[in-house]
Amino acid sequence: MKHVLFICGKNRKRSPTAEEIFSDWPGVEVTSAGLDNDADNRCTPELVEWADMIFVMERSHKEKLSRGFKKQLKARVICLDIADEYKFMDPKLVELFRKTVSRHLPSTRTGNSYRRQELS
Repeated sequence: MKHVLFICGKNRKRSPTAEEIFSDWPGVEVTSAGLDNDADNRCTPELVEWADMIFVMERSHKEKLSRGFKKQLKARVICLDIADEYKFMDPKLVELFRKTVSRHLPSTRTGNSYRRQELS
């Protein structure tokens, strides 16, 4: 089971949306957190250590993560470059996540071919 952490600033819109979308993806366990002091679910050293893969929404998040959790950071960090201009579960945001995140997650096997888990 791969552990996936989604990070944004306040953990109110982008990263919780990603967590919701990918919560049923086979082969992964997901959670989300924010890096700001007033985040709904603050990023902790334990979460960073837990993660095998971390998706951040902006380059500034990647820098802040690297500075604040240098000792615990062993996971691959992927910057999605998604601006803070969407509401929770905004259809455009959902589509962006489907296009950018799913290619980094484990595939599911169907018959003799491999394919990505369908998200409807």
